[in-house]
Amino acid sequence: MPELPEVEVVRRGLQQSVLGRTVGRPVVRESRLRWPVPRELPQLLEGRTVRSVERRGKYLLLGFDHGVLIVHLGMSGSLRFLSPPPPASRHDHVDLPFGHGTLRFRDPRRFGAMLWHEAGLGPVQAHRLLEGLGVEPLGEAFDGALLHRATRGRRVAIKQALLSGRIVVGVGNIYASESLFRAGIRPGTPAHRLGRERCERLAAAIRSTLVDAIRRGGSSLRDFVASDGASGHFQLDCFVYGRAGQPCRVCATPVRGVRQGQRSTFYCPRCQR
Repeated sequence: MPELPEVEVVRRGLQQSVLGRTVGRPVVRESRLRWPVPRELPQLLEGRTVRSVERRGKYLLLGFDHGVLIVHLGMSGSLRFLSPPPPASRHDHVDLPFGHGTLRFRDPRRFGAMLWHEAGLGPVQAHRLLEGLGVEPLGEAFDGALLHRATRGRRVAIKQALLSGRIVVGVGNIYASESLFRAGIRPGTPAHRLGRERCERLAAAIRSTLVDAIRRGGSSLRDFVASDGASGHFQLDCFVYGRAGQPCRVCATPVRGVRQGQRSTFYCPRCQR
């Protein structure tokens, strides 16, 4: 599943390709995504200009004068700008044409979403999909003090606390494992047992891991590509993720892989005591 770095990479690409551009007549070939694509989407967007390209967690937000198009890539989705666009294939569900190319939403598993938030309903942050999200990990509000406050009384494992999205958004499975390694914290540690110092280390590790991943174009494990079709390369330099049985890049101890909350977790038993 695309995580925050991948979505941010897509956002930056779209900011260059569609910001300030006017949409032609959208084409909806398949509306049955995780939630139905609004039937009126072509009428809502035709002739309208993209005023902003933002991100909230793993959601892309394309702003117009009269509302916001909310896009989630789901498990296997991509949002690519194609110029010229090739003929649509089976999993190419929605096209947003522009004068200089086409923005195409592709989603083989159909777990993604493309929804409309009318401006008259208030700020898009109040949308039901966004209102309960935690703080942005790259924003000024996120630091060790916030992480420490939010984990008091929480007996769930720290990795699970990060994945929930209630404390901080967008730190998915890959980046939670990598951040915990950088901070020297074992993934199964109960969240409430982290003191202020370890919370400071973890918050800094989360930020640096995500920044590094964005620089590398995100991680392309299966389906992810950026809006220009480029693959990400962060996975090539992971310290622990996907490296069970291989030597730790720091101490050479074999990396361990376990199942945690039905997700694969990787850690170094020596570096993460």
